[in-house]
Amino acid sequence: MGIFDFLTGEFIDVIHWTDDTRDTMVWRFEREDHEIKYGAKLTVREGQAAVFIHEGQLADVFSPGLYMLETNNMPIMTTLQHWDHGFKSPFKSEIYFINTRRFSNLKWGTKNPILLRDPEFGPTRLRAFGTYTVKVGDPAIFMREIVGTDGEFTMDEISFQIRNIIVQEFSRAISSSGIPVLDMAANTADLGKVIGTAIEPTLKQYGLSIPELYIENISLPPAVEEALDKRTSMGLAGDLNKFTQYSAAEAMTAAANNPNGGGEMGAGLGMGMGMAMANQMANQGPWGASPAAAAPPPPPVEHVWHIAKGGEVTGPFSKAKMGRMVSEGDLGRDTMVWTQGQDGWMRAEDVSDLVHLFTVLPPPPPEA
Repeated sequence: MGIFDFLTGEFIDVIHWTDDTRDTMVWRFEREDHEIKYGAKLTVREGQAAVFIHEGQLADVFSPGLYMLETNNMPIMTTLQHWDHGFKSPFKSEIYFINTRRFSNLKWGTKNPILLRDPEFGPTRLRAFGTYTVKVGDPAIFMREIVGTDGEFTMDEISFQIRNIIVQEFSRAISSSGIPVLDMAANTADLGKVIGTAIEPTLKQYGLSIPELYIENISLPPAVEEALDKRTSMGLAGDLNKFTQYSAAEAMTAAANNPNGGGEMGAGLGMGMGMAMANQMANQGPWGASPAAAAPPPPPVEHVWHIAKGGEVTGPFSKAKMGRMVSEGDLGRDTMVWTQGQDGWMRAEDVSDLVHLFTVLPPPPPEA
């Protein structure tokens, strides 16, 4: 064996990475002085990619497979390194292994409530949370934009930024969707797809992608949830009179079966409630149905007025506001006004609803 064969044999190395964690995204193959031997074997497993950095430059990206690090297999090395020695010398380079599998069961959620205008409840706030999966789509961009020279990059280092992007797009999508709050539970799958599509361009700039995004829950403030519970309870109760009778009968049964319920007091309570039920049923119709209460008349419609002055139209103003304008001198008898249902513009003193706003001059005092 010649010395060159000996040296070449000594320089042969094996480069590979087996991940025994669940959150490592990037791992740098550490060598003393960053020297990798010529002819080294590079093993890239499924779910991995290897990024070759030579003299600070990103030289190549290796997909899964077995590679021999030689000039004939690495054309980029011909321009970056001259192999002019009698034996194959080592070269100072770095190899970063990128985990390209999916990182699943990652959590996201709204830190603060999102304010939106609901068609049924009006302005309201809600919170949401869910899960998502992320993976490295472009190892080269991911190395340049996110990792840099970090020798061991974990999912925790980028998850906070991804959560912020998800929450921002969720807030925008939920506010512009127009979906009522009560119907959002039936549309979480579609909302998840919309949000995933919206954040894809931003994550692509990081070399990442989100294959899946799920909305697990959308919750309302406690006050709104309490109001919904009351509405549901009223719907389940149905006829309030029958519900009252049922509740009274249950109370009577409980009082009669309670041996420590006070003896005569419990019996008296049961008799009193029974008489009240009998009187109530007696006052009902012949078929046991209480007469329907007459609906109150609708409230009167308040007119609002528009004012034309100096070629400009202002308003609408309520009648109370018109009265204050008279006292302040902003509305006179000759001011032109209009309200819905009125046939064109009229002077204020000619409108029956406004004429009383103007002070009527008293007659002259009686003679002494």
